[in-house]
Amino acid sequence: MSDLRPDKPSQYQSHYQARMHRVLEHIDRHLDQSLDLEVLAGVAHFSPFHFHRLFAAWMGERLGDYVRRRRLEVAAFRLFAQAGTPVLDIALSVGFGSAEAFTRAFKDRFAYTPAAWRQYQVELHRANSKINQVLSKNDQLLSYASFHNGISANLKQVNSMDVKLIHRAEVRIAYLCHIGPYGASVGQFWADTVVPWMAMHDLFGRARYGISHDDPSITEPALCRYDAAVELPGNADVPGNALLTSIPGGEYAALSFEGTNAEIGAAWTAILRDWLPSSGYQLDARPCFEYYSTNSCFDPETGVFDCDICIPVVPL
Repeated sequence: MSDLRPDKPSQYQSHYQARMHRVLEHIDRHLDQSLDLEVLAGVAHFSPFHFHRLFAAWMGERLGDYVRRRRLEVAAFRLFAQAGTPVLDIALSVGFGSAEAFTRAFKDRFAYTPAAWRQYQVELHRANSKINQVLSKNDQLLSYASFHNGISANLKQVNSMDVKLIHRAEVRIAYLCHIGPYGASVGQFWADTVVPWMAMHDLFGRARYGISHDDPSITEPALCRYDAAVELPGNADVPGNALLTSIPGGEYAALSFEGTNAEIGAAWTAILRDWLPSSGYQLDARPCFEYYSTNSCFDPETGVFDCDICIPVVPL
């Protein structure tokens, strides 16, 4: 009988991590379905008897608490990103069986009812738009990201943002996962972990992706998940200790960005909270990501890089 176990200690660890990450991906892609212990243990190929302890030790959260948190945080994001979707549909899309149960759980978590949360986001967008107009009239400067296509550090009206609607094919990617605050720590993760991994496996010259699974205004920054990914051709093997998944195809809104890690958060805010509500589109359940083409550049002296910020959209 052949031994199918990894043959080195580091491979044991990578194999274990891959199985646990499959669980996180399964949860995000099946929030509208049953996500009980037996189902998720089966995804990871672990015994249900031990899986809740293994998950808590690895994630620092109990499995049930994590699933509940993901359901509510994704719902909070969808309430403003899918403005045309009824609250009940949002509730069902993240696994709640009724609007009443969803409202109770949401208010316990965010201190707002879902409808009040959505209205708060609308009012916040309106207030920001008015502030932007005043600043623009007075020709004051805002420390925004320095964008391509005419969007500079001088504040511009939202409708001047050069957001393009594009169709992307599904792509197969290998990725490494970072858990923690976005911004500088993500840049350090690329420098210290991702770039050496790419060099070891001859991955330079391929398109790269940065996939942000959480909104740091909703999720505690220390718990935010980010995947640094490289596109894989055909049926290429997964390099090293990376994990394998795909980015779904479909229509995306893309904003060209040029700036630093400290500035890219403002660019995400601009497209999600400024452009999107006035666009006639809303987000669907596919992930948002940064796309780094093979022509993307990085200046190690200034920390300036360029990419496309891509958000998955469907008509309202």
